[in-house]
Amino acid sequence: MDAGNHSSVTEFILEGLTDEPVLQLPLFFLFLLIYILSMAGNLGLVILIRISSPLHTPMYYFLSNLSFIDLCYSSVIIPKMLVNFVSKKNFTYFPECMTQLFFFCFFGTDDSYMLTAMAYDRYVAICNPLLYNVTMSHRVCFLLVTGVYTVGAMGALVHTSYISSRSFCGTNVIHHYFCDILPLLNISCLRDYTKELLVMIVVSFNVFSCAIAILISYVFILSSILHICSAEGRSKAFSTCSSHLATVGVFYGSIIFLYFKPTSVSNTTQEKVASVFYTTVIPMLNPLIYSLRNKDVKEALKIILNGGLLSRSV
Repeated sequence: MDAGNHSSVTEFILEGLTDEPVLQLPLFFLFLLIYILSMAGNLGLVILIRISSPLHTPMYYFLSNLSFIDLCYSSVIIPKMLVNFVSKKNFTYFPECMTQLFFFCFFGTDDSYMLTAMAYDRYVAICNPLLYNVTMSHRVCFLLVTGVYTVGAMGALVHTSYISSRSFCGTNVIHHYFCDILPLLNISCLRDYTKELLVMIVVSFNVFSCAIAILISYVFILSSILHICSAEGRSKAFSTCSSHLATVGVFYGSIIFLYFKPTSVSNTTQEKVASVFYTTVIPMLNPLIYSLRNKDVKEALKIILNGGLLSRSV
């Protein structure tokens, strides 16, 4: 590999999740199971929302897009990880690495903004129920989802363009199990810390703007719920938000653990473990959260299953 010219870099070596040979096969089967559950759960939720007419509402329109994003997010990371567990050397070509980086940034940003759109939907439903059908029309929902994917694409393009323009020297070993921003920056030469700061500002803006918007939405939602007179009404209003709150808590909890822990306890192993949770476990958990904690989803699934059983019996 020629140092000083990024165009001469033909391949990187991914360090992987662990270098312990005895762990490779067990981890392969563990992440294969996670991937199967993630694919089955998210794809099943997308299909269920598509074919079940009671779920043709703005809330579930956003949820189906979130499931699609999680399905793609898992597919960006896990298949390559599975190959690495059974390969002697974890090579990845430069274009393949940049492609993985782009889609990792794209779907990661989409995830954050889709959760924000869902929080806005819950805010309108609870705080302005009489105007809900007007405010959350098909056109508004479509524009919100289009905006989510547009912002994700722009952010991913910024990050990938910057990383792909870097020169790499000294080593081509990425101390991670996939092509992420910081591990790639750590092996680049002639680092431009001003531009790197701008990249981190973009990342922080995406995280904090969404987190603050969700927090503000739920402050208004909580205030409206507390003004509901009946306990049953309060319980029903809160139940419509519980699944989304659980998903937001898991998503941002993992981000806080990964990016905002004290530097004194920061190490590569911890960062890998935290990013495993963020990139593979959360996409598997989201459909479980929405299927187990959501009455509408469980009822729709029961109707579909009963209909299938009845058609077979006939």
